[in-house]
Amino acid sequence: MLKEKIINRKSGILLYGLTPPKNNQPENKLFEISKRQIDRIEKMDIDGLILYDIQDEQERCLEERPFPYMKTVDPESYSDKYLQALKMPKIVYKCVGKHSVEDLERWVNNENEETRISVFVGAATGKQPVSIHLAEAYEMARAKGANFLLGGVAIPERHINKKNEHSRVIDKEDKGCCFFVSQAVYNIEASKNFLSDYYYRCLEEEKSMSPMIFTLTPCGSVKTLKFMKWLGVSIPGWMENDLIYSQDTLNQSLQLSKNVFEELLEFAAKKNIPIGCNIESVSIKKEEIDASITLLEDVRKLMG
Repeated sequence: MLKEKIINRKSGILLYGLTPPKNNQPENKLFEISKRQIDRIEKMDIDGLILYDIQDEQERCLEERPFPYMKTVDPESYSDKYLQALKMPKIVYKCVGKHSVEDLERWVNNENEETRISVFVGAATGKQPVSIHLAEAYEMARAKGANFLLGGVAIPERHINKKNEHSRVIDKEDKGCCFFVSQAVYNIEASKNFLSDYYYRCLEEEKSMSPMIFTLTPCGSVKTLKFMKWLGVSIPGWMENDLIYSQDTLNQSLQLSKNVFEELLEFAAKKNIPIGCNIESVSIKKEEIDASITLLEDVRKLMG
């Protein structure tokens, strides 16, 4: 089970991540979408499903957003109401700043028998108005029960310039995080440098390492590529060229993502760093959804 793999700091966690539908759709349409998702995900041999919580990040970047921001159904509500028939662990993201203190307290003080697993995300910028800050949400979660597992976000790209992402991760561990999920990974050097510094810091301090779950995201078009860069995903120049000038951008991105994770897997195995993989499916296009399933199967084979 996912809970045991996280608690026991195991390698090989395999997840599938998706964003709930836009919230401006009628209820019958939402049930129709969720039914197709359930039918598809039930066939996957995965440890769990990630449901993202989306916030407007326009203030984070001066450039115009390639795709317009549209509110989505709250991931907790989508899980409880529309994906209830999907019997597998679900990791629900919470952009804590847009939720009330009471809502987060209810979420953390889980009285259900089933273990609740959640990833807390902070505000996109320091200027964004919030009801509760990430540090306060972590503090709230410190008093959580045994049936609540808290995860954090790791961003290897931040390690390129600041070189402190491993310290940020360890600080989050001290505040209760027991696993981490990265944003989309294309920059292998940034990821390996982050893992290396994290490994040696834990070695020095005689700390056990938390599972690091790296996210892979198929890229189906040049516009999607621009959006990923807008979100802060670091894509090396040679890789960006390969995607832009490829006759089949989607398949090219699948091969590149597979290569990235294969190299990360080999690097981590030599140091016994527990890593896993999350395959994102954030597109509504059938070919990109199918591509995410193909990538999932390729990663499964790599992990054995």
